[in-house]
Amino acid sequence: MKFLQPFVYYLMDKRFLLVLFIINLFGTIYGFIWYESQLATTRLIFIPFVPDSPTASLFFTIVLAFFLFNRNAPYIEALAFMSLFKYGIWAVVMNILTLISAGSLGWQGYMLIASHGAMAVQALLYIPNYRIELRHFAVAAIWILHNDIIDYVYEMMPVYAQLTVHMKEIGYFTFWLSIITIFVTYICTIKRNNATQLN
Repeated sequence: MKFLQPFVYYLMDKRFLLVLFIINLFGTIYGFIWYESQLATTRLIFIPFVPDSPTASLFFTIVLAFFLFNRNAPYIEALAFMSLFKYGIWAVVMNILTLISAGSLGWQGYMLIASHGAMAVQALLYIPNYRIELRHFAVAAIWILHNDIIDYVYEMMPVYAQLTVHMKEIGYFTFWLSIITIFVTYICTIKRNNATQLN
């Protein structure tokens, strides 16, 4: 990730961090509102695992708040990285599949593609600033795999009406996306940190 080095200074500029914090905060609030109808019929025990994307952006909003005060929160960073990357890509794919299935997509669908694509990019841009170690990585990996079980065993997955008949296939795709996410996180954080220490 050496290509990111010239941008690190600008990414950590307090003014830029503040703007990004505000964008993610309002995006998180909008995301929870988007899930409002589904959350209203969800058992309390499952609620933390239903609004996947806004929870991901909430994690990153907390990370940005720590960055603003020159601090790190490695457990939250690991959760933010994995969930932003995974659910950013997941939502882009689901909306593209909806477009293919339905033949059209409303403005909200295109907005979701853009905003969720940006979520995944955010996760990658801040790689040099994370302080993720193996224990933080392990907790986040368990979280996203556990989330898959809640979504596709207990049927708490996000509702995409056009794709409901393909839930088994989506569940299979989501599981492997989680595995890819865990692998990417390991390469970008744990392995990268080990390589840096050896140098």
